Amino acid sequence: MAGSSRIPGSPGGDPPPEQALQLQRLWAEHRHTPFPAASASTPQLQEIALYESWLGSIVEAAIRAGGRVSAGHARLLAVRAREGNQAIWAAAAGQPDHVRAYVARLIAVEELLRTLPSG
Repeated sequence: MAGSSRIPGSPGGDPPPEQALQLQRLWAEHRHTPFPAASASTPQLQEIALYESWLGSIVEAAIRAGGRVSAGHARLLAVRAREGNQAIWAAAAGQPDHVRAYVARLIAVEELLRTLPSG
């Protein structure tokens, strides 16, 4: 996480929701876990890296916004929820346990994002 490691409160001075604090903790834990392969040399690992990059940009924006997801990001998350996680789980299939755990944490982050207020 670049910059501040604390989630600011909302513009009205309200504290961030508990889910935002959980997101911050989970994302900090994730950021301190190295990518599970020396390089993303297979299509499956590339898929995981792309998913992480996409998700990370939404997480970082939500943290900067005090635990709120922008309307545009909320729409992206809704589309992703409708599509499901089959593609990312397919990319993780056949990978070692630590890769599957890495993907599971990313999915948990995505699910937590969907619980945040948007707008």
